[in-house]
Amino acid sequence: MTEKRRLDAFDFVLALVLTLAYLALLLNSVADLGYARDEGFYFQAARSYEAWFALLHSDAARALEPGTIDGYWSVNHEHPALMKSLFALSHRYLWSGLGLFREQGTAYRFPGMAMSALGVALTYAWGAREGGRWAGLVSALALALMPRVFYHSHLACFDMPVTTLVLVTSYAFARSLKGRWGWALTTGVLYGLLLDTKHNAWLLPAAFGAHFLVTGAAHAARELRQKRWAVPNAFVAMALISPVVFYAGWPWIWHDTLPRLREYVAFHTGHEYYNMEFLGHTYWKPPMPRLYAWVMTLGTVPGVTLLLFAIGLVVAWKGRARSTPLLWLFCLLTCYAPWWSDVTPIFGGTKHWMTAYPFLCLFAGKGFAFVAERIRALGPGRLWAELTPPVVAAAVLIGPLCMTLHSEPWGLSFYTPLVGGAPGAASLGLNRTFWGYTTGALQGFINERAPRRGNVYVHDTALQSWEMLRQDRRIREDLRGTLDIASSSLALYQHEPHMRRVEYETWVDYGHDAPAAVGTFDGVPVIWVYAR
Repeated sequence: MTEKRRLDAFDFVLALVLTLAYLALLLNSVADLGYARDEGFYFQAARSYEAWFALLHSDAARALEPGTIDGYWSVNHEHPALMKSLFALSHRYLWSGLGLFREQGTAYRFPGMAMSALGVALTYAWGAREGGRWAGLVSALALALMPRVFYHSHLACFDMPVTTLVLVTSYAFARSLKGRWGWALTTGVLYGLLLDTKHNAWLLPAAFGAHFLVTGAAHAARELRQKRWAVPNAFVAMALISPVVFYAGWPWIWHDTLPRLREYVAFHTGHEYYNMEFLGHTYWKPPMPRLYAWVMTLGTVPGVTLLLFAIGLVVAWKGRARSTPLLWLFCLLTCYAPWWSDVTPIFGGTKHWMTAYPFLCLFAGKGFAFVAERIRALGPGRLWAELTPPVVAAAVLIGPLCMTLHSEPWGLSFYTPLVGGAPGAASLGLNRTFWGYTTGALQGFINERAPRRGNVYVHDTALQSWEMLRQDRRIREDLRGTLDIASSSLALYQHEPHMRRVEYETWVDYGHDAPAAVGTFDGVPVIWVYAR
């Protein structure tokens, strides 16, 4: 198995090809993917930020006044600004300016797609450096071809961008351990951008600290006794540079900084609870069952990827070069750590530990390299040796590819064969969907059936997300979204057990219980529409 190697020009070309190919696949599969609840809120914030950027261009002095900043940046100020700023700039320059996209929603989504594609390329680069080109390729494609990752990669949200930034910050940190200040400074900048993306960033120093304690603490103690500096330079950069980058990128905290930071922390440590079904029971307050994250990982990540991960973990443990695999392991465990706590608020499922998946896939790449080498050793001749890696790679990736393509546009309804697919998961009582995005799957029926200037009860779809469907003309412009069943002509219902009362209310108000259309995934009802 190939050990650490220097990347060459072909590796960079291949990383670019992966980036462009994944980006093209995402853009090609977005047309019937409805807008998730959170996207609607971020669209609203991005519009406000875009107006501020326009003012900054025309009247910088006025734009930088505290009152002006508050007026534009108070929208969705519970989240940092980096990705929403990119959503705004993408809309301003790529849609309004250059007209590159037919739909505004796609322009807002494009930065998230680009970050997702970049994460795939970075996974390749790190995997190829540590285990060889084929190991890197399998690592990257194993990440790209996780159905839940594929779904989230489309969105104007933070979950895939923060996943990519956790990965690239960890890579820079690993390179900085050779004592190079360039990589240390890069780590500081990247961690600042990570802080400005999502609060997952708070966990990463714990992984870096644990890695240092295991691999370098004893040596550092000896060096310090000799009055020689031995703490990783990246820690210094993260302490000095990252806060500056974080502060510079979020105008909301440019004044009243400490009170607003305290408010930000309090919002997420005391986050409102979501309802989440797990094994037939709806949980809405901590603690979440200890098995939740592990069962959902087993039920949503392709089994062959998990098998290769297990093999790669064993191979890395037995190998002589353990520093980087240890960093991967600490990063992975840190990403899952909140789900071991009794006080972690119940959020929206797999997306909250998705930052672990690149590291899982890097181990899977090591597992692939080990398996491919053992198979290659079984056969004679040069042709066998040359064909083994691509054939084995195709064998382990064809399943994830089919699962991912099949999951579109029902990404959060996908489950692996290990739990019986979507039907088995429904029978087990695992969550079928959330976030109200499945409206996009029935947009054609809604346009055909809704009366002229009718009101549509949108249920779990945010009104801002519905408005984006209208602005993009995916939903007829004359239709209005409403949260009032009584005033509606059509009523959507996206199934979650705790929302059954909504369906009952629709039956009572409409006077019947027969849906006009049902959107299903592998025979499992996910969303249905009632007509008055």
